[in-house]
Amino acid sequence: QVQLVESGGGLVQAGGSLRLSCAASVSTVAMGWFRQAPGVEREFAAAIRRSGSRTIYADSVKGRFTISRDNAKNTVYLQMSSLKAEDTAVYYCAAGNYFSDNGALYDYWGQGTQVTVSS
Repeated sequence: QVQLVESGGGLVQAGGSLRLSCAASVSTVAMGWFRQAPGVEREFAAAIRRSGSRTIYADSVKGRFTISRDNAKNTVYLQMSSLKAEDTAVYYCAAGNYFSDNGALYDYWGQGTQVTVSS
């Protein structure tokens, strides 16, 4: 069983930045970030392969968010910049053996961390 522990959420003003971290108990091929706002289905934000050579982003975050990973620490990061009110959501870290923007292909999920962007 892979355990994922997220940290770094909080309250930030629009235009500000936050960095989320997710520490995994073991290494997996892919790690990703998904988010869910109230009353909205969970949506994909970003994903990265273990090598770090491949990343994918949702159009809504492209150019503002950067995903990276430190394989020595089994940790993935999501650097979020130019935050908007619509980025407000619970952010979930996910891990699995398929590099994808499809949440159904990820086997393990963190508990989530709240990000609130005030306008």
